[in-house]
Amino acid sequence: QVQLAESGGGLVQPGGSLRLSCAASGTDFRRSGMDWYRQAPGKQREWVGKIFRSGNTAYADSVKGRFTISRDNAENAAYLQMNSLKPEDTAVYYCVVFPDWGQGTQVTVSS
Repeated sequence: QVQLAESGGGLVQPGGSLRLSCAASGTDFRRSGMDWYRQAPGKQREWVGKIFRSGNTAYADSVKGRFTISRDNAENAAYLQMNSLKPEDTAVYYCVVFPDWGQGTQVTVSS
């Protein structure tokens, strides 16, 4: 079982930036891809993006060009850099190494 812990959430104004971190343990992170998901109040969980073992990335259309996923295999960590944030980005953000999920970190975009 993989243990995942997100951090870095908070309150930010529209147009601002946040960087989320996901620390992984219990796995050789180099062998894993990692996904980011989010869930807004009253909405279904939404896929945000993925970083593959190779380091290649893929993103949902809603965040493409604004969000960037990266990884540090030596630190067993992945990151979600979020720029140009919008109120509709408000959600709990989760990192996932299937089938294991982190506990989530709240991101609130509001003036």
